[in-house]
Amino acid sequence: MSDSKTMPAKITKNESEWRKELTPMQYAVLREKATERPFSGEYEHEQRKGTYTCAGCGQTLFESDAKFDSGCGWPSFTAPAVDSHVDEERDVSHGMIRTEVLCSKCDGHLGHVFNDGPGPTGLRYCINSAALKLEPK
Repeated sequence: MSDSKTMPAKITKNESEWRKELTPMQYAVLREKATERPFSGEYEHEQRKGTYTCAGCGQTLFESDAKFDSGCGWPSFTAPAVDSHVDEERDVSHGMIRTEVLCSKCDGHLGHVFNDGPGPTGLRYCINSAALKLEPK
């Protein structure tokens, strides 16, 4: 329905292709919706400026300017770099109702978004480090 200028082309790969390209932790998070242990991720305390891309497909997801220390144990952002690059789905797993955040290009699981972040959005995108790659500026 929408043209290719606004929506990225979907990337579809089979399980063995994903396993070849991703580390075991990246595969568990991006493809199996796992969550890395809090305070264990590579980017949780990252301070460098740059762009965070999807570890699965390279699509731009978040800018370092939107990153903040929420104290939750995972990298947190107030907003995606480009709204259409992040999809949201209702997640009722683990006895909770949450909003899952996915890469719109490869459908990789990134984390969850919550309504307890700082201004201006009031949102906290709580994202697994394993789902991200930092391209420093």
